Amino acid sequence: MTVRDDRNQIVVATKGVILHKGKILVVQRAPEDVGGGTWECPGGKLDFGEDIEEGLIREISEEVGLNVSVEKLLFANSFKTNPARQIVMLSYLCSTDNDNVILSNEHMDYKWATKNELLSILPSTIIRDFKKYNIFSLQELI
Repeated sequence: MTVRDDRNQIVVATKGVILHKGKILVVQRAPEDVGGGTWECPGGKLDFGEDIEEGLIREISEEVGLNVSVEKLLFANSFKTNPARQIVMLSYLCSTDNDNVILSNEHMDYKWATKNELLSILPSTIIRDFKKYNIFSLQELI
């Protein structure tokens, strides 16, 4: 018999690795937000019943004001934010024809970044995933 602990929570979230003219869009979290000041790719939590790619498109539109095309799933990972909360993160390759970013209140800055810039500003956990799943080589394709 399996006993379920309703205090534990699994959250499914998406991130968009948005390529435009050989650069990847990263955003810096607002100081008052969770992880304030850190850089990341745009995205967020799925709403219950929401299609995964539609949720990613919605989150990107809300956070950076861009319309994107979702190309393919790049990688998935999982981590705990505390002992009772686990995040399942799905990261997708996205493209856009527009680089005019309009930030939401969740973020304080953005950058269309090269590989070297990404290596200097992204947290080590994201750099590790980008290396593991060969994300840095994507820039050479554009």
